[in-house]
Amino acid sequence: MRHLRGSSCLQLTENRTLRGGRPCWVARDDATTTSDTFPAGDADIVIVGAGVMGTMLAERLSAQGRRIVLLDRRPPAHGSTAASTALVMWAADVPLTHLAAMIGADEAARRWRRVFAAVGRLAAHIDGTGIDCGRIDRPELYLAGTLLDDAALRREGEARRAAGLPSDYLDGDAVAARFDIAPRAALSSGGSYEVDPVRLTLGLLERARTQGAVACFPVDVARIEAVGDAMLVHTEDGRSVRAGAVILAGGYERATLFLPPAFTVGSSYAIATPPGRAPLWRENAMIWEASSPYLYTRATADGRVIAGGADEDFDDARQRDALIGTKSGFLQAGLMAMVAVDDLPIDCAWAAAFGSSPDGLPAIGRAANHERLWLASGFGGNGVTFAALGAELIAAALDGRPDPDATCFDPYRF
Repeated sequence: MRHLRGSSCLQLTENRTLRGGRPCWVARDDATTTSDTFPAGDADIVIVGAGVMGTMLAERLSAQGRRIVLLDRRPPAHGSTAASTALVMWAADVPLTHLAAMIGADEAARRWRRVFAAVGRLAAHIDGTGIDCGRIDRPELYLAGTLLDDAALRREGEARRAAGLPSDYLDGDAVAARFDIAPRAALSSGGSYEVDPVRLTLGLLERARTQGAVACFPVDVARIEAVGDAMLVHTEDGRSVRAGAVILAGGYERATLFLPPAFTVGSSYAIATPPGRAPLWRENAMIWEASSPYLYTRATADGRVIAGGADEDFDDARQRDALIGTKSGFLQAGLMAMVAVDDLPIDCAWAAAFGSSPDGLPAIGRAANHERLWLASGFGGNGVTFAALGAELIAAALDGRPDPDATCFDPYRF
């Protein structure tokens, strides 16, 4: 038997205070569900983490007839998912032209096309299954900023179009005329949409349960061990469940023994107006900047306007949450300038842990030297998107038909 934990003082995953303040998604305090009874028998797969990544995997894998056990130290959707602003986009934080300079134009385009495909398939799945999560197609507007000025943004658009991705360059006057915001050059892109991340997660969980999945919480996984051709998952309170495979989907509570240090955790901030304030600009486009850190904004189905950004590199929760007031004012001022409005009341303000990677893409794949252990870490600005991608890649691998693009998102690619 091999215990997959470095020593008795190391946790399998980090235990963080993932968010502070008041996110708008949980202001109603209805994002709750009842735990199932801890399983007495074996599972085919244990998934550690019941956020959007874990439930996306559970729904996908249980649909294939597998016995799924989902474990989390919190209720489902009560970690980072509840802090997500859920702009479901295919463009990554690292611009395509910057990624091409790192790994080559063809390889960069390959990765972005794969993410684009996952976004489209997730939309079709949500619509086809009727998951009630407020999914609405929105144009995406990527404004010139400190990472890409007007000329560089034009080249970015050319690179995207060469890769077969739907982006068009607009000069500042065209942006102002079409979207009724302050004039700034931008790329206008299709294929993106918004969701309520909590409702999506709970909808996925409900479907997984109807397909036989079991979700247990609060359950803190202490360690796992390889036992013959299986994995034994041990909890902090002395229970255990045997499985053919384990997937670590703990979000920004990293599995530090397996996830490389290139995947880092910092802090991010967001605000939301009361319902009924949108629209403040035309087409309710999802808007973000080609800057680092960047400001982004979108509207919700109930007419809130959400803005986020102002990221910091530190990951200390107390230090992070102490800045909520200051960062809220910064985001409020930045948003008013971006969309050219003079009044913007704030109803909710929050801070959260936020994961990043050198290429803006996630860590999805088998853990090093562990045949039956998988990592599903959606680090980067596209958490819902990367959850869909993770479900596709891991389901294919477990089904014995590995996705040809799987190596693009391998956790050890750096």
